[in-house]
Amino acid sequence: MNTTIIFTVATLAILGLLLAIVLYIVAQKFKVEEDPRIDTVESLLPGANCGGCGKAGCRAFAEAAVKEGLGSIHCPVGGNPVMQKIAEALGQTIEAKDPQVAVVRCSGSCDKRKKTTVYDGLATCATIASLYGGDTDCRFGCLGRGDCEAVCKFDAIKINPETGLPVVDEEKCTACGACTKACPKQIIELRNKGPKGRRVYVACRNQDKGAVARKACLAACIGCGKCAKTCPFEAITVENFLAYIDYTKCRMCRKCVVECPTGAIHEVNFPPRPAVVKPAAPAAPAQAKPVAEPQEKKVEIPVEKKD
Repeated sequence: MNTTIIFTVATLAILGLLLAIVLYIVAQKFKVEEDPRIDTVESLLPGANCGGCGKAGCRAFAEAAVKEGLGSIHCPVGGNPVMQKIAEALGQTIEAKDPQVAVVRCSGSCDKRKKTTVYDGLATCATIASLYGGDTDCRFGCLGRGDCEAVCKFDAIKINPETGLPVVDEEKCTACGACTKACPKQIIELRNKGPKGRRVYVACRNQDKGAVARKACLAACIGCGKCAKTCPFEAITVENFLAYIDYTKCRMCRKCVVECPTGAIHEVNFPPRPAVVKPAAPAAPAQAKPVAEPQEKKVEIPVEKKD
């Protein structure tokens, strides 16, 4: 009995050793030499693995940077400083890109849109969007269930309980694009931060005709075209009853903001406008006092008395 056990154990040990040798030989024959620069590039990346670069993660980004070059990829989390270090490590040159930030293109707060239905199902934007247009008459607006907040790895976007709309913390936002992909209504857009963080954009996605859009939301763009007519830089276009500002053309004169009748165009991080002082109404001319007509003096002629 003991001999059988010993023989079995010895056989298994020899078989395992032979298989290990075979695996070692196969691994040596088919091993792939990996470029050590991949590890270097990965060590320079922030390690967020957010997918904002369009790759599966930081490792995939490093592999693409080494094999394909830096021409078509950019790390939004690390930004220009990290990209410059990577370019130096790879002996390449890159063009600096303008920093971007997520922008919420919806002004339909709770006081602007009345709820018309009650939903008691799974509280996610994706579920509601797949079932119906939402709990207000605006089928283009924010659903307010926080899918964007759930996917943000940088705690940069939160749902404001008072307005029901997402609010972006531009100091934390890395423009990774996760929130833009999570929003089923596509109301979140990546736009250039602009000089001093200033930017002008249309905070609406409603493509209904003006009267219908206005009825659904008091802050909706009605496609009137006044903004496009007043823009001196041809930065505004109106399509499908909706205005859009091209941030590459906009010079932030803000004439469109003043012209918009519904307040759908937002201006961010600008100094307050100077108070408009209305000119005082001209004083009414003083009425001249009527000149009294001279009264005729009665002259009494003495009459001589006869004796």
